[in-house]
Amino acid sequence: MKITLQKPDSIGAIASMLCVIHCLVTPLIFIAHSCCKEGCDAAPTWWKSIDFIFLTVSFFSIYQSTKTTTNSGMKPILWSLWCLLTFLIINERIDVFGVPETVNYITATTLAFFHIYNLKYCQCEEKCCS
Repeated sequence: MKITLQKPDSIGAIASMLCVIHCLVTPLIFIAHSCCKEGCDAAPTWWKSIDFIFLTVSFFSIYQSTKTTTNSGMKPILWSLWCLLTFLIINERIDVFGVPETVNYITATTLAFFHIYNLKYCQCEEKCCS
């Protein structure tokens, strides 16, 4: 947790991009296991829960990032993207709305982009920002 407090934007960007990679790799794993006993829809519970681990890490990263950002518009952008990504992942689990998987990828990638932007251009250099 100490790393998240010191480099929240870096951790948030990494978590967002790992989420995208996780989403891209999942269909390939199902294809590779098409001949298994359980069928194509079977996936280990730990694999299905990785999305929520990424969301948790991202939550704490955004929480810390918004404490030290110098751009007031960055806070609502980061939180809105996180809320949208959370909604999309929960929707994917319970399948209420038919949302293309591409929307998840775009949202997670955009969240990573804004973490990197905040890290590069919006960091508070003074102790009084904490």
